[in-house]
Amino acid sequence: MLGTDGPRNYLLMIQNNAEVRASGGIPGALAVLGFDRGKLSLGDQSSAGDIGIMSPTLPVDPQQQQIYSTRLGKYMQDVNLTPDFPTAAATAQAMWEKRTGQHVDGVISIDPLVLSYILQATGPVPLDGLELAAAEAAGLPTELAGSNVVSTVLSDVYAKIPQPKMQDAYFAGVAKKIFAALSNGTGEGKAIISGISKGTEEGRILVWSGNTSEQSVLAKYPLSGSIAGPSVPAAQFGVYFNDGTGAKMDYYVKRSVQLIKECPKDGYEQTTVRITSTNTAPTDAATSLPAYVTGAGNFGVPPGSVQTNIVAYGPVQAHVETAKVDGQKTEFAPYFHSNRPVGVLAIRLAPGESRTVDFAFGKIVQHTEPNVVVTPTVQDVKDVTLPTETVACG
Repeated sequence: MLGTDGPRNYLLMIQNNAEVRASGGIPGALAVLGFDRGKLSLGDQSSAGDIGIMSPTLPVDPQQQQIYSTRLGKYMQDVNLTPDFPTAAATAQAMWEKRTGQHVDGVISIDPLVLSYILQATGPVPLDGLELAAAEAAGLPTELAGSNVVSTVLSDVYAKIPQPKMQDAYFAGVAKKIFAALSNGTGEGKAIISGISKGTEEGRILVWSGNTSEQSVLAKYPLSGSIAGPSVPAAQFGVYFNDGTGAKMDYYVKRSVQLIKECPKDGYEQTTVRITSTNTAPTDAATSLPAYVTGAGNFGVPPGSVQTNIVAYGPVQAHVETAKVDGQKTEFAPYFHSNRPVGVLAIRLAPGESRTVDFAFGKIVQHTEPNVVVTPTVQDVKDVTLPTETVACG
């Protein structure tokens, strides 16, 4: 995959966690990563907006289309509404090739927190050229480091560069500088590997290969981002978030996810998945935050509020039985994806507001210890995923 038998090209998606998607964030910044006998180079850079609308819409798996709509095959920005990265990646590859005519051998996805881990190893990266001029004009940092890259690219850039095209140009410049530092061997190798390993463990680095034999190896590991198959433990749950605001408000949302093992019923395990979300945006977010961040109400969500589609997956053959919001039973949309039960509902949070969603799963045949995979957000994964709680049974 690193080009030992000839050059390889991969589509690099940088998922922007400020506008959350199931596998991380909206894939706003795109680039081509080249590997030739192990040497890394960054090629053409683009954005999801440049790819445009697919017409006709690309075909996607009917089960996933039912859950996530035809947007999966229509917009590059929405290929990862599904948490199944092989589906998202194959669709992104098809969109890229259809729009650019350039073949890519696979897709690699990272997020700005991975960039921060890389910068912690390489040391600060100074900007120059157009990026330096843009940063100076906007009052943004002229040197990016592990300590400031996340807040810069997920928040400050929107406050200080109002034009989306200029934002994309700035992101492209930042990515170019960081990958230049990586490919030039800047920094200590062990620290770089440690940072990349951390990003992988947190689900912030995902890899898909268009080569069937290579993908069959990747599919054995969480790195593949698969929701079914050999990389998924028998009693795995999943909690995924998709933005419904049409903006960049997820930078301000704090979340926690916890599994609660209830008392078995009729020989089956019962587990509640509890998701608590808080909008930490300032009270005056409607006026103090840029319209590009709040969405300005363009998609029906009041400025300053944030709307999220919460998607919960249970283990194979289980059932999602009920949903509650703040303890009150509520309607939800039930589905199945690869024989896993799926529950979907939307919540809206005003600034300062918190809500707790409980999905109750029953008929669980697995008796192994459950675990949960969660969309990687701006938060530290350790702060999001709480220890499993077990209810005492009489």
